[in-house]
Amino acid sequence: MSEPDGYLWIAVFWGSALLLAYVYFGYPALIWAWARLRERRRPTGEPSPAGARTEWPAVTLLIVAYNEEAQVPGRIENLLALDYPRDRLEIVLASDGSTDATVTRARAYEPHGIAVIGFETRRGKPAVLNDLVPKAHGDMVVLADARQRFEPGTLRALVTPFRDERVGAVSGELVLRHGPGATAVGGGVGFYWRYEKFIRRSESLADSTVGATGAIYAIRRELFEPIPEDTILDDVLIPLRIVRRGYRVRFEPDARAADWVAATARQEFGRKVRTIAGNFQLFARERWLLNPWRNRLWLQTVSHKGLRLLGPVLQGAALTANVALAGAAVYRSLLLAQALFYAAALGGYVLRNARWRSPLLTVPYVVCLLNTATILGFIRFATGRQQVTWGRR
Repeated sequence: MSEPDGYLWIAVFWGSALLLAYVYFGYPALIWAWARLRERRRPTGEPSPAGARTEWPAVTLLIVAYNEEAQVPGRIENLLALDYPRDRLEIVLASDGSTDATVTRARAYEPHGIAVIGFETRRGKPAVLNDLVPKAHGDMVVLADARQRFEPGTLRALVTPFRDERVGAVSGELVLRHGPGATAVGGGVGFYWRYEKFIRRSESLADSTVGATGAIYAIRRELFEPIPEDTILDDVLIPLRIVRRGYRVRFEPDARAADWVAATARQEFGRKVRTIAGNFQLFARERWLLNPWRNRLWLQTVSHKGLRLLGPVLQGAALTANVALAGAAVYRSLLLAQALFYAAALGGYVLRNARWRSPLLTVPYVVCLLNTATILGFIRFATGRQQVTWGRR
């Protein structure tokens, strides 16, 4: 290897390795420190969310469902049991062209005050939101799914941050539970989701989260802007557009929705491919997100969302450069470390549907699973094959 080539490979290896380290470790540490610093420097006269309003706001809780006949009764019972003044709560269930008994089962609850809207044609969630959010009666609109279940105090916790007039959207916390048939991949996904929530909580304390949790988030109705009907990630686009108008997006861990961890790697992989295709779509359309003079969350957006999309490229570059530099002892050691990482990921793949799980195998496997999903997500976005509609998991 010539000396110029050697310097090039060194630059490629360390550039890729340092960016990967920043994405997975550096940025979480940075945003955590930023959040702690902001808390210490918050002026004593800054308004407290707890003291700005004496009554609960009017809320519209909107669920968009497709072929959820099995989930609808339990979900509606769950919502009717929420600890929130009933005269301040409007519950709307919209069926996006369901072909099963979703509408019929939901209408059985109309005497209890549930509003059911059945669209004949399946268009996707964004189109339904564009139709119904502007017509909502509540000052706050809570967006949720049919599958999850809210804790009794979730709605109160979710709307409390709106007592601060600077808050335009609030994301709740999705709590992933392991079922009796939980597999190894579920353990890795659970670990990754806890890591993700740590970042979101820190972002919220520093300024705003980059997006929200689709299963549980709320917005001020007046701030809603219609979105393209083929938008894949409404739970990211809607909050970011609210940020663009000068408002904050808070993460509220006391507003909890429960769901089951994906039972198999295939289920988790399919979900992530769709999410990542949505992130590629987001950056391709919302170019202002990459402009630090137009996006006050530029650092968070690029670090949390943008650089992760480069994960497969960075991992491939680091491995290729490491192989080219293996003639030096230090790089042979680093290559061995990479080999062990990928061997652990392979072990996680072999045991992906087993009940036994170890973080030493499941975490590397989930990292590689997400990067593989990134490749397929890009292909689906680039070829226009990622549909806005979703299927039941």
